[in-house]
Amino acid sequence: MADNTDTAIVIVAAGRGTRAGGDVPKQWRPVAGKTVLARTVAAFAGFGRVVLVLHPDDMIGGLSEFGGTVTLVAGGASRTESVRNALETLDMNTVSRVLIHDGARPFVSPELIQRVLSALAHAPAAAPALPVSDALWRGQDGHVSGTMDRDGLFRAQTPQGFHLREIVAAYRGHAGDAHDDVAIARARGLDVVIVEGDEENFKLTWPKDFLRAERMLAGDMDVRTGNGYDVHAFTDGDHVTLCGIEIPHSRALLGHSDADVGMHALTDAIYGALAEGDIGRHFPPTDPRWKGAASRIFLSHAADLARQKGYRLTNADVTLVCERPKIGPHALAMARELARIATVDPERISVKATTSEQLGFTGREEGIAALATVTLVRS
Repeated sequence: MADNTDTAIVIVAAGRGTRAGGDVPKQWRPVAGKTVLARTVAAFAGFGRVVLVLHPDDMIGGLSEFGGTVTLVAGGASRTESVRNALETLDMNTVSRVLIHDGARPFVSPELIQRVLSALAHAPAAAPALPVSDALWRGQDGHVSGTMDRDGLFRAQTPQGFHLREIVAAYRGHAGDAHDDVAIARARGLDVVIVEGDEENFKLTWPKDFLRAERMLAGDMDVRTGNGYDVHAFTDGDHVTLCGIEIPHSRALLGHSDADVGMHALTDAIYGALAEGDIGRHFPPTDPRWKGAASRIFLSHAADLARQKGYRLTNADVTLVCERPKIGPHALAMARELARIATVDPERISVKATTSEQLGFTGREEGIAALATVTLVRS
């Protein structure tokens, strides 16, 4: 599993985007039923620290759509000021790397993100780019006035990655504005490594870009559904752990790990949607390393695997089947904990319960069963 706990994401979305047309700024326009900005934020769901820079007029809307999942920062009069505002919120004691990304680039892939991160292992800065392949002209009054050599020219993209201390120092020492973060890094003398960009990681700028985005999402969407089922018997104890929440009870659940039957069902549902088997394939019960292991390890692995394959968890529904303990008072906390571990919006996960009307092993209170269904989308 990729460990990105020391990496922060800054998504810059404070501009007005007037060239794109429309009644609202381009980052708030819907594409295939979801705003551009929501798609961009979702692309970085595997990172625990996401800072979203918004225009002051958009802060209320940002709280409504992203509250609790990202840190909102008000932007400045320029992109440079906006990024500077975001960087100053980051704690250098816990964050060592930062990726700065345009909010209007919703199609950034996990592979491109990883290329930038990998480059930061041996360089203070890295950014994706594509070599210019077309002939370049100079123009004046609608006529060609000259040509340019395209050798050594690149089209810059984001996310642009940096070691946090060095880019903060660069911003603090830079007066005025700059085209992008690489320009500020280079003005500080930082070496910037170029990594391979992606043609699909384009920035939505003009009205026709939205048509292209709609075509991409309509033609390439891959929807997967998975089901999971698990059951654990009761044993002696004084509590059960269900969906990551410890609940006092007169019995405990018996299992090789912590026997979190709800989290096991959800994990298996994700693996199933990916055609990746079940928990036993990835964490064999014969392996003593997983004896008594916390089930969050399994769910985190499954969610990371989905992201690595380019999928977003758009919905998960978990049903616990038992007579006792009562699940209702804990269901919301369970859903929030599952969402935290899977790093998705809490609104995308539901936890509910039912009884078996005192029928069967659950009705006789011999154990607890759980069922889960998930939907994964790659677009």
